[in-house]
Amino acid sequence: MQRIFVTGATGFVGHAVVRALVAHGFLVRCLVRPGSEAALKGFESIDRVPGDVLEPDKLAASVEGCGAVVNLVGIIREHRARGITFDRLHTQATANMLAVAHEAGVKRYIQMSAVGTRPGAASRYHQSKWQAEEIVRASALDWTIIRPSLIYGPGDEFVSVLARMVRRLPAVPVLGDGQYRIQPVAVEHVAEGFARALRLPTAAAQTYEIGGPEPCRFVDLLDLIGAALGLPRVRKVYLPLGVVKAMTTALGWLPFFPVTTDQLIMLEEGNVTDPGRFYADFGITPEPLAQGLKRMLETP
Repeated sequence: MQRIFVTGATGFVGHAVVRALVAHGFLVRCLVRPGSEAALKGFESIDRVPGDVLEPDKLAASVEGCGAVVNLVGIIREHRARGITFDRLHTQATANMLAVAHEAGVKRYIQMSAVGTRPGAASRYHQSKWQAEEIVRASALDWTIIRPSLIYGPGDEFVSVLARMVRRLPAVPVLGDGQYRIQPVAVEHVAEGFARALRLPTAAAQTYEIGGPEPCRFVDLLDLIGAALGLPRVRKVYLPLGVVKAMTTALGWLPFFPVTTDQLIMLEEGNVTDPGRFYADFGITPEPLAQGLKRMLETP
């Protein structure tokens, strides 16, 4: 059986990808930063090796014997005081893993990016993702890049947070008019795509974008969450975007502030795509958002 080296395995998406790889019969070796071992509790059949994507000199031996590298490392906001930046965790980490993979004789490489990644992007998040993609495309490995839209599922940091707000608050705050378009996709479908890409030779040198089958507005998402929870109505309170932007400019650098300037840029841009090629090539049936939310929020 082929052994797959996975970075970012301790995260929300990482858990799902590891689960999918095991289900497909792969042997899985996960890179785990010291102190994060407990995050993979429950996965009995995988190997765990200590290390850090920012310390590539210590990783070569860990990657040897693997047939592919799956790089899931990523962050949605920076914490510069702790050295957690887009440049280090997206761009430099990608360069490091490609170099280690090449040194270890690995031929196959799959990179997680994001919908909205493009040259000249307004957000620094997408800029760093594009720089990482360019490094991947310039490599000598058989690469595949997968760009998910907003990913939801139990334990996520988006829909789960909104669901708690819908349950507990008398009215859910909405930034601006809430008309910005998004296209959430179930984490299981994203993970399945990574697993199937490893068995699909024609996926090499391809970039795939994945989202749910249909876009929706943010306010529609809140109503769908309410319906999944059995609520007749979701009350909303609209926050003027100008005020939010001013507050974010002043306070967004604080680690506890709920939104950053970069995230506001991406929110206004929207996050939609045409995922048809992904579903067709990988033989995955898209799940309507209402159905996926009901399945997720009914999970104990």
